[in-house]
Parts: sequence; C-alpha cells; structure tokens
Amino acid sequence: MATAADIPQVLASTLNLTRTSESLQNSTSPNSSRILHSAIIVLRKYVKEHWSPFFQQFRGDAPQPELKDQIRQVVFQGLSDPDRKIRSLCAHTLSTIANSDWPDEYPDLLKLLVQLLLSGSPNAIHGAMQVFTEFVRTDLTEDQLLPVMRELMPILLSILSANEHHSPLTRSRTIAVFRQCVEALYMVKDQHPQGAKEAAENVLLDLDPQQDVSGEYWDGLEIRIQIFKTLDTIHTSFPRILAPYLPAYVVASLHHLHALYPTYVRYYLADSAVVPNSSEGEPIELYKLVTPLVDFLTTATRQSKARVSFDHETLGKLVDILMQWAQMTKENEEEWAADANLFISHEDDDTQVYSVRVAVFELFSSLLTLSSVPMVAAIHTSVQRVVTEASQTREAGGGSWWRPLEGAFAVLGSQSELILDISNDEHDAGRRDRLISSTFSHSRYTDLLPVNVRGQYLDAAIHVLESNETEIPFKVSAVKSIQYYAGYMSEAESATIPRIIRDLGPFLLETSEDTLSLVLETVSVLSGVANGSWFTRDLAEALTAALLDVWPKNIKDPIFLSILNDILYAIVTAKAPTIYETTVKYVLPRLIASIDNTNVNETWVPSSALELIGTLARGAPEAGLGEGFFAAIAPSVFNCLKVAEDRDVLQNGVLLLTLVVRKDVDQLLSWTHADGQMGLVHVLNVIARLLQNQDESGGLVIGDLIIHLFRRAGESVLPVLPDLLQAMLVRMQTAQTATFLQSLIIPFAFLVYNHRDAVLELLESTRVGEEGRSGLDVLLNTWCENAVTFQGFWPTRISALALCALLHAERPSLQTVVVKGDIIITAATKNTIMTRSKTRAEPPQFTRVTFPVKALKLLLHDLQTNGDAATMAARAAPLDAASDDSVSVGPFPLLASVFTRPKKDSDWSDEEKVKDDRFSFLADMIGVGGPSFDDDDVIANNDDEDLRKDPISHIDLRAHITTFIRESATRDSSGFGTLVDQLSAEEMMLCGERCRTKLKKLKKRISIACYLMVLGMGVL
Repeated sequence: MATAADIPQVLASTLNLTRTSESLQNSTSPNSSRILHSAIIVLRKYVKEHWSPFFQQFRGDAPQPELKDQIRQVVFQGLSDPDRKIRSLCAHTLSTIANSDWPDEYPDLLKLLVQLLLSGSPNAIHGAMQVFTEFVRTDLTEDQLLPVMRELMPILLSILSANEHHSPLTRSRTIAVFRQCVEALYMVKDQHPQGAKEAAENVLLDLDPQQDVSGEYWDGLEIRIQIFKTLDTIHTSFPRILAPYLPAYVVASLHHLHALYPTYVRYYLADSAVVPNSSEGEPIELYKLVTPLVDFLTTATRQSKARVSFDHETLGKLVDILMQWAQMTKENEEEWAADANLFISHEDDDTQVYSVRVAVFELFSSLLTLSSVPMVAAIHTSVQRVVTEASQTREAGGGSWWRPLEGAFAVLGSQSELILDISNDEHDAGRRDRLISSTFSHSRYTDLLPVNVRGQYLDAAIHVLESNETEIPFKVSAVKSIQYYAGYMSEAESATIPRIIRDLGPFLLETSEDTLSLVLETVSVLSGVANGSWFTRDLAEALTAALLDVWPKNIKDPIFLSILNDILYAIVTAKAPTIYETTVKYVLPRLIASIDNTNVNETWVPSSALELIGTLARGAPEAGLGEGFFAAIAPSVFNCLKVAEDRDVLQNGVLLLTLVVRKDVDQLLSWTHADGQMGLVHVLNVIARLLQNQDESGGLVIGDLIIHLFRRAGESVLPVLPDLLQAMLVRMQTAQTATFLQSLIIPFAFLVYNHRDAVLELLESTRVGEEGRSGLDVLLNTWCENAVTFQGFWPTRISALALCALLHAERPSLQTVVVKGDIIITAATKNTIMTRSKTRAEPPQFTRVTFPVKALKLLLHDLQTNGDAATMAARAAPLDAASDDSVSVGPFPLLASVFTRPKKDSDWSDEEKVKDDRFSFLADMIGVGGPSFDDDDVIANNDDEDLRKDPISHIDLRAHITTFIRESATRDSSGFGTLVDQLSAEEMMLCGERCRTKLKKLKKRISIACYLMVLGMGVL
C-alpha cells in the first residue's frame, strides 16, 4: 500500500505517462482524459494536505524539492492542455502551489507565465490568465508587480483586442489583471511617480469599453463587468488622466443602462426566463455588471478632480432609467413575501444588502448633492410619469403595474432626508412653493404634506393593514408609513390611534425579529402622541396583554426589552384617567409570578421582570405607587435578591428598591414581612449582602439606594447608621472598581455636607480592620484617591461641596490625616508612555500631603474641569478678564501681576489672526460665551429626577468654590496661606485668580523655586 510519501511520485508518473501517451494526443480518447482529470484532483488535495506547512490543512510528509520541481513542471504544462477542464484544474492547482512556493522556491513562475502569454496559443493564454488572475490578486505586491508591468500591459491589451482568438472569459480576466495593475500603480505612485504617470498615460487610456454582448452564453457580460470595475478604479486612482474621456464613458454607461434594461426585465422582473451561465459553467449575473456601472457613475459625480455634469435633458433621461433599475426583482418579491424580517433588513438604511437597487440609491444621493433643485424637479417629473404609466397598466389588466411604482417610492424614501433639506433651503430662500407643487405622496415627506392630505394617506395605510388580500411586504410598508406619520400627529389626529393599535395587535403575536421590532417601534411612537390621552382602560389592558404574551418568547433580545420598557412606561404615564392603576393591576401579578416560578438557572427571566416592575414604578404618579404596590412585590423581590448571584438580577432589583424609596418610601417603611422583619431591614440586608459580595458588578448601583434612603428615610435609618457606615468603610478597603468605590464614597459626602460634625465624630470614633485604622483615615484616603474619577452631575457636585465643608471645619483630626498627593516624575518616567508592563515593573510614586492640601487641590481641579478656567467657555466671565493692574492676562492673572512685560505685535503669528469657519461651531461650543462643561443643558445628566430637582444640582459650583477660596484667604482659615505654599505653580495661579483681593499677600508666597519652575515651563 502506498504511503503519503509515495503519493507525489505516483502522481508525477501518472501525469507524465498520460501526457506522453498517444491516447492523450488523440482527442477522441476519453479514458486518458479521465485519468489525467482524476490525477489532478487528487494532486490538488495532496498539495493542500502535504505540500507545505504554509497551508492550514498541512498534515506532514512534504515531498523532496526535486520531486516538487517535477510536479510543478508537469502542472505548468497542463495550462496548455487542449481540454479546458484540465487547463482549469491545473491553473487552480498551480495557483495553490504558488501561494507557498513563490518566490523563494519557484522564482521563475512570473517569467514563465509571461512567456506563456506571448506564445499566441489560445489554450495556453486561457490557462495562464486563470493563474495570473489569482496570482496578481493574492500573491503579488505592488513592488513585485511594477517591474513586469511595462511588459505585461501591452500583452494584456493585445489579448483583450483579439476578439476572434480568445474567449470572452479570457479577455475579461485580462481586464481583472489590468485593474490590479492600476491599483498597484496607485499604491506606488508616490514612490515611483514617473513610472506610474508613464504607465497611466500610455496604457490606461487605450481602453475601449464598447464591447458587444454576444454568443450563446453570457461570457461577454464578464468583459463589461471587469471594464466598469476598472473604470471605477482608474477614476478613483487617476481622475485627472481620465477626465478628458469621462463624458464619453458616461454616455456609454447610459447606453448600457438603456440597452440592458429589457434583458433585466426578462430575466429578473418577469417569470419567464432562466439566467444562462458562462461557457465554463460559472454563473454570470446581470446585476454584477450594473452595480459597478452605477458605482462608476456615482464616483464620476463625486470626484472633485474629474466630475461629470449633466444638462437638463440628460439628467431627466438618467433619472428615468434609474427609476426603472430600482424596481423590486422577482427574487426580492419571493424572498420578502416568505420572510418579512428579510424585507426589513434589506430595506433598512443601516442593514441594506448591496444590490443594484442600493447602488441606484447611492447615485441618487450623489446627484442630489451635485445638482439639488434640478434633480428634485427631475425626480418629480419621473415620479409623475411612473404614476401615470402604472395607472394605465393597471387599467389595461397588467399584473406588474405596481412594480415601477414601488421602485419610484423606494427611491423617494431613500432620498427623503436630502430632499427635505433641499426643500427647507428653498423655503429659507423663498422658493419652496415650486417644490411644494410636487408634493410627494410618501410617509417620509409628511412634513411637506397638508394636514388633510396627510390624513388621507394615513387612512390608506390603515386600509392596507386591515385588508386580508394584501401581501406581507405591503403590510410592512404600511406599518413603516404609520410610524413616520405618527411623528407628526397632532392631538386632534390622535383619534385614529386606538384603531391602529388594535390593527397592530395581531402583528405582535405573529411576527418576530426585525418585523416585531418594527411593530413595537411603531406602537412606541404612537403611544407618545398627545401624551397618551386617547388611551382607554380596555385598550391599555389589551395592549399590555399582547405585549406580555410576546415577552417570554423574546426575553433574551435586548432591543425588544428596551422598546417594551418604553411602551410600558408610555402606557402608565398616559394622561388618561385610571390607566396607571389598570395597567399595574393587570401586569404586576404576571411579573411577580415570573419571578416566583423561574428556574434558578434562567436568570434572565427575573432580571427582565424586575426591570419591567421598575418601569411601572418609574411611571407612577406623584401621589405614589398606589395602594398595595410594594406589599404585592416585596416578598418575591426580597426572596429573589436573597439568593441571586447574577449581576443583572441584582442591579435591576436594587434599582427597583431605589425607585420604591424615591416614589413611595412610606409603603416600604410600613410593610412587614411574614417573618416579622420590617421592609427597611430587608433593604439593609440586601445592601449588606452586596457589600460582602466580592463580585462588585452587582453592587454598582447601591450608592443611589443608600443616598435616597438617607434623603427619604433619614430618621428611620439613624438606629442602624453606625453599623451601615462601618460596613461601607470595611468594604471600601478592598473595593477595586472606580464605580463601586463611588457608590461607597458619595453617601458619606452627602452626610458630611448635611451633618458634618456628627458624621466626623462618628468617623473619628470608628475603628476599621485588624489594624484599627480610624474610619476618618480610611474615608479620606479613599475619597482623595478616587475623587477625580467620579461620574455624574450630582455626585461630582456633592463631593466638591462636602470637601468645602470639611476644609471649613478646621478640626484637628482633619489636619493630621496624610493622603496621596501628586505623582512623582522620575527620570525613568519623564516623557515616557507608561504601559501596563512598565507600570508593573516600576510602580508610580506619589508625594504625601495632608488632607487639607489635597482637598484644596481637588477643589481647584473641579474648578478647572467644571468652571471657566478649564472649559474656556464660562458665560459669567470672559477668558481675558482684566487683572488688578488692568493688564489683560488671560487665565493666569497672578503670574501676570508678578511678572509682566510689554506685548509686541511680533509675538503673534499670522495664523493666529485667521479664523477658520470650519471650526466655528466648535468655537461656539467651547469658546468665549459658549456653554460651560458643567452646564446641565449641554452635558447629558444621567441622574434620576429627584437628584435633578435637588437644590444641590442647582448650585453654581464655580461661584461656590470661588467664594469659598476668597473667604478662606480672607480669614486664613485652616492656615490657608500655608496650604497655598504646597500647591503647584499652576494651582497657585488658579487660586490667585479666585482671590484677587489678596493678590499682594499671595505674591509674597510665590517662592523663587516656583518662579524658576514657571520659567522652565516656558510660560513667560
């Protein structure tokens, strides 16, 4: 039995014997051809598995170099074989071998292929071009291709022009190789500009795209496919060289669109014909030609260096033919009718599958950008023509009358944003009436439609939903239309919404994935119209019943859950009587049952149920959660949180408890469990469990729960406050994540701000851990180390306010606490990016300072990040405010007041005097007069509603810190002058800016070392 090592010798012998036999020379000997055919197939498998470790399928036993060379020679000879199938097999095998052997073990391959192309033999050229196409695409780099390009280009063009000697597929491969050469020229044109220019001018322009589609097969289309791909590549790479010839190519493209459209109708829009293959049995689709053709036109309208323009007549003809190519194909119709999800994903702007239709949309976008108003007028004219012809076809009994109409509306929908922008621009210029006259009957143009017309289209969409004869894609389109119309509905128009909701109800139960998301999104938009004042008890109950029926099937889909929560919130907050009570009464029992009856491993069920209950609580009216709300959920919620380990379950449970505390804390405080424990005790048990849990992910939200307990149930918490704070301090020593540490620190900051002295006395008397550290020491060290990482509008404010309160206390215990200061820059870390490995090898070193110094540094940091010193955009004070000496000093008045020098005109470069309008928006945002970065209206405020309404959120933090610094400087509280001495130069200058009334005193405190530091920084 032959081993793996024997296989290559056997194959080589078989190949050689077969090729030299008389039977192979005799074309009528099928036996020899079958032997050779089988041998090459086996050889291909052998090459992949035993030729070289280069291949992933390599199993070992590679042949000796001499045998490899013998096999390569035999396979190369097969490229000229009279049998086309054998040539193709040899070409694929040789391409695979070249992947591993070229250029080290097979250096003369490129030269041999060029010689084969020069042989003049159609068979040899056919085989060589198959290898060349793959070889150039995968193995040759730009530098390797450039030396042979001068010799290769004329050969390719001679093959391309020899229609009578070479098959269309061979000629198409020459264009594919040619396109790779163009891309190579583009990549190296900077390194070899003269060579690229010469090759481009002498070769690229000698290209004739006017090739006829002929023959029994569609081989000729492959030539055109490669031509238009190449034209697109040339125009992208060398636009100026192609510019003089661009109009002719555009005319040829338009001719192709018109000439090929009947073929497109026959094979892709009608039912009668089957698309033929190539002579080699490979599929050649017409859309593979039209897509690059349209892409080329798109590039030709966008490229600034070589842009084509259209006159009025040509533009109209182009729009007309593009409207026709945008039609839904028969394949689309069948696929979308069978799968509505596929229809939505194909037609969605974000998930469109690239096709002729999508390429046409892209070209329309480019044309609208290039020539806005004429293009809108051309679209209007074309749509009118399509509508008229569709009506006539329908009256004549034509079955596909709707297809051109659907294509035209698809174009309008894809370009809605651009057309609306153009319409608005024309309106601003007083010319909108001309566009309004071409009102588009499309839901995305609702803003342009009169109210009465909009109502008619909405009624039509509802009729499509209710029709039993309408196919799925049209019902889906109707749902999309209703979603767009809903965004413009007035309160008077909301009377139709209950009818629409009832029509959409069955869709919720029958749809899935993308279609279900579309229906849910439509229901969500409708639910927000007129604040839900149109809701009735029966409708709310029916809608929630449908939603809860769908919920278990899609409980793992985050998009579904997000929309479901939005709809449920819209229902419970509807401005209609008794809707909240009705919804809670119906929904709550089912959600509680889901929590109680869930398998312990199916954690996603209680997680989602807790989130939905939280949505009900979040939407509760100001009067509270409603009688019995907490009593109904409490046993199930606490039992779940007692054993839960899943992060989402814990977080959603804590968020629900936080909402209960915020919305109706009295229900919590008055509830007693069957075991006799009060509701507050159970909440504290949950907090204690999360504090003890080493997985910090579940406890990231306990900070808000503790804060709201302090705010809403302060007196009730007092008896257990020492134990709670003790547990938080203990956990603070081992916490790792910044978010969890913030959850532990911010409650202390709140207590310090509101009950400073009592909290400080408690912390001073508290001992933490085996070392017996003071609770105050643990808190202040953790606080100072993590304050700069705090996130959220309210937390950062309460932290800064509490630090001010601590500095104002002047307690001896605060003066003796030593914390981490600034990082120490060493010779090893200066001007060095500290990676993780470098940080492990040489951990950063920090100075040690007393707490008051660090607190002042943190306040100045907050002033920089939240005030005008850092944002450069304070509304209250311009950047270049005058100093006490009436000198314009920018953000460093103290430095300028000590070291001033005349400003010369030469100090400013010309560039600084030039304003670039491109950055005007950014300048408005962060420049003088722009909003401060701590502006709640600019930066998203993720705090809950209670914290947003809290007086702390409305304190002017910049003014508060500034006043605090000035008063401290005036009274010299806590030895303020000594604290300033320990600041950095920048911090001193910022501090001096905040207390100009004490400039003289602060000037004396700037040491010579600070002056030298400032000089070294290059500030002067």
